[in-house]
Amino acid sequence: MYFVQKLKISHLFQSGDIFIPIPLFWQYNLPMFGKIIQSGSEAVLSFLYPRLCLSCGDGLSLKNEVLCIGCLYKIPKTDYHLHFDNPVTERLMGRFHFQTAAACYLFTKGGHTQSLIHALKYEGKKEIATGIGENYGKKLMASDFYRNIDCIVPVPMHRSKERIRGFNQAEVFAKGLSVSMNKPIFTSALKKIRKTGSQTARNRFGRLENVSEVYKAGKNAGQLEHKHILLVDDVLTTGATLEACAIELAAIEGLQISIATIALAAY
Repeated sequence: MYFVQKLKISHLFQSGDIFIPIPLFWQYNLPMFGKIIQSGSEAVLSFLYPRLCLSCGDGLSLKNEVLCIGCLYKIPKTDYHLHFDNPVTERLMGRFHFQTAAACYLFTKGGHTQSLIHALKYEGKKEIATGIGENYGKKLMASDFYRNIDCIVPVPMHRSKERIRGFNQAEVFAKGLSVSMNKPIFTSALKKIRKTGSQTARNRFGRLENVSEVYKAGKNAGQLEHKHILLVDDVLTTGATLEACAIELAAIEGLQISIATIALAAY
C-alpha cells in the first residue's frame, strides 16, 4: 500500500513541489526518509561538483571546510586572540585607543595565506572569507578579550569599487564572524566617501595620507553608543585603514573598539 506525500526536494530541483509515492512503512518514519533523500542528493552533487580546497585544489572531506587538512596544517595560524601583547597590538599601539587586536593568519609573500587572499579578492571566492570568519569567530568567543563584543563593523569599500568586485571582502568576513559569534553586523556605521588608490606599494605614512579624511561615520553610527564593537578588515599591513576608521568612530560616546583581521602582513 502507498500513500502520496508532498515533499520539497530543494537539493535536487531548483524550485517547485513534486509528489512522490512513499511506501506505507515510511508513513511514520518521514524524518528518516527525508534524511535519506537529503544525503543521497548531497552525494550526487558531491560527485558532479566536488568541493575543492581553495588553496591547493585537492578534494575536501568535510562539508564546512574551505581548506584541506594539508593546507590547514601549512597555513601560518596565530594565537594572538589569546594574548593582548602580540604583533598586531604592537603595530597599532599609541595610534588610537583600542581594547585588543588580533589576526587569524600571518601573510607572507608567496605563501598559502597570500593565495587565499588573492582567490578571495580577485577570483570572487567569497566562501573563503565566510569560512575563515566562522572558524575564527568560535576562537574569539573562547577568548576572554572578545566575549563581550556587542556588534561587528566591517571596514567599508567605496561603492564604485564594490560594484566592480561585486562584494566587500571585509563585510563577507564579518558575516562569517557574525554566524559563530551570534553578533549583529553594522554595515552602515562607516562609509568610504572618496575612492583611493591601491595601498600595496605605499609605506606607512603614504598609506595613512592616502586614507586621510576618507572614512566618515555612517547613518547608523549613533546606534554604537556605549557598545564594544569588533572592527574588521581582511589584511592588516601598516594599520592605516583601521586607524582612519577608528579615529572617525572615536567621537561616539562610550564606544569601545577591538580589532580582528584575516591576516597580518609584514611591511
